[in-house]
Amino acid sequence: MTTIILEAHDLTKSYPIGDRMIPILEKISLVIGKGEFVVVIGTSGSGKTTLLTLLSGLDKPTSGRVIMDGRDITDFEENDLARLRNEEIGFVFQAFHLVPSLNALENVMFPAELKKDRQAREKAEGLLQRVGLWERRGHFPEQLSGGEKQRVAICRALINAPKIVFADEPTGNLDSKNSTAIIDLLAQLHKENGTTLVLATHSTAIADRAQRVIHLRDGCLTNETEI
Repeated sequence: MTTIILEAHDLTKSYPIGDRMIPILEKISLVIGKGEFVVVIGTSGSGKTTLLTLLSGLDKPTSGRVIMDGRDITDFEENDLARLRNEEIGFVFQAFHLVPSLNALENVMFPAELKKDRQAREKAEGLLQRVGLWERRGHFPEQLSGGEKQRVAICRALINAPKIVFADEPTGNLDSKNSTAIIDLLAQLHKENGTTLVLATHSTAIADRAQRVIHLRDGCLTNETEI
């Protein structure tokens, strides 16, 4: 029986616009098993990014609960959430979110240094070698291509050996060649490390790589597909 690592129960998120509350997600319930590769697919505006931010503790739901590895994180204080995100969660953003003043090696090391990991440099060097960026370790983000920046971001997300990695449209700013390379890399790391991977995309080609596909439309689940 697969161990459950993530649960959502009736997740709802609404935002105020003027005197109205506009729903973004409505009563989303799902269960994700440890080590699964799950894709959340939907068009722009379907609620994919909002769902990932709620599941990862980057934002709080209007109502509903998020259970991660047996803990209800919905009402965690910000300090506890920050620790959880740094130590147990990796997040890969479409826009990379690298620190401009840090080189590639320093960007990857950063989460481990926050954790006061004495092996931060060693781990970062190993990850950069693994993704073919050793020769670029001293380069700053502005000196890297889009594909290189995303590989650095993936290394940063993985350095603390998270239990679960969220990736929000990780190929959205990349050309087709780099997009394929990034998905290949994420799939390889998922397979080798057994890390739970939850990836949001609008691409059916990427969804074909997953073990399970969750379909979102207008903030609602429509169906799920086992691959």
